[in-house]
Amino acid sequence: MKLLIVRHGDPDYSIDSLTEKGWREAEYLSERLSRLDVAAFYVSPLGRAKDTASRTLEKMGRTAVEKEWLREFRAPVRRPDRDGLSIAWDWLPQDWVEDQRFYQLDHWYEHPAFAEARVKQEYDWVTSNFDQLLACHGYVREGNAYRVEKANNDTVILFCHFGVECVLLSRLMNLSPMVLWHTTCAAPTSVTTVVTEERRQGIGIFRVTSFADISHLYVHGEPPAFAARFCETYGNQGERHD
Repeated sequence: MKLLIVRHGDPDYSIDSLTEKGWREAEYLSERLSRLDVAAFYVSPLGRAKDTASRTLEKMGRTAVEKEWLREFRAPVRRPDRDGLSIAWDWLPQDWVEDQRFYQLDHWYEHPAFAEARVKQEYDWVTSNFDQLLACHGYVREGNAYRVEKANNDTVILFCHFGVECVLLSRLMNLSPMVLWHTTCAAPTSVTTVVTEERRQGIGIFRVTSFADISHLYVHGEPPAFAARFCETYGNQGERHD
């Protein structure tokens, strides 16, 4: 089985939709995805993800199943350097890299700010629903691998968001989501491809064959949006610092 995890296009968060650039990105993405033989589509309930998916679905005459757990990951935490709440994947490096728990699959959620925000409970809710979806497609979670009940070469596409994408990948790869949240970048409309691998019958894992691919944008000369990134150097005043 192939899983394609797609981030929404360049967002206009004020209306939970896409910018003009985001709509162009969604169109270029649809030219790529509509050529595929897709067994099933799943989509976040948020407008920016549904709008991104709409171009592909219209071209193919298909619909997507809406899944609440594919919405952006919701577990606001108290960041050490500021008052109020912040998303879990926006911490300054100096505030998380020294805590070795964040690198560990079984301890990343033990930081007091994460415990207070019940981040692990949100993570478990998302991943348990994800496991159920995979089981419906023939791959049942057992320990850190999957029992293959119905081997297949189906392609399944998920339209969602960066934060939750990292949660899904952390489940498949058995890695702390904190590391993925802070050391990877998935630009708007990027496509991450994960394929099953069954070297012995009945025992499967998932392997990432490409992460955050935006070749469909480069084909059209469309530069990637900066929405997923922060400044490359501190002196780059035209780029986002916080």
